[in-house]
Amino acid sequence: MSEVRLLAGLTGPIVETDGPVCPVRDTLDRLGDAWSVLVVLRLGDGPMRFNALKRAVGAISQRMLTVTLRSLERDGLVARTVYPTNPPQVEYALTDLGHTLAHPIGALADWAVTHHAQVSANRRAFDAR
Repeated sequence: MSEVRLLAGLTGPIVETDGPVCPVRDTLDRLGDAWSVLVVLRLGDGPMRFNALKRAVGAISQRMLTVTLRSLERDGLVARTVYPTNPPQVEYALTDLGHTLAHPIGALADWAVTHHAQVSANRRAFDAR
């Protein structure tokens, strides 16, 4: 892990409190909310309209999906395309930058699926103590 920190230019603490913004902390702040990772995972399969994305993500409110998409769009990870129909259709897709993030997030999702049973068993054993 120290090699990764060196490659990223992080030789000191991960959280620099009085210096420039730490890129790791900044990225984790963006993706550490409850929904961004799931939205990026769903859009990794291809562009989606708002309601289809809402259904695919699950128990997310319309407002929270809107806020999440705007934040991801602001960061340049998601592109919003409005089609001139009546009513207008809006489609969301990962940008080239967003696709570069989809791969590591996909690896994290694969890890979560593979190890979920073990983590759950460990939690139950810990809580039983």
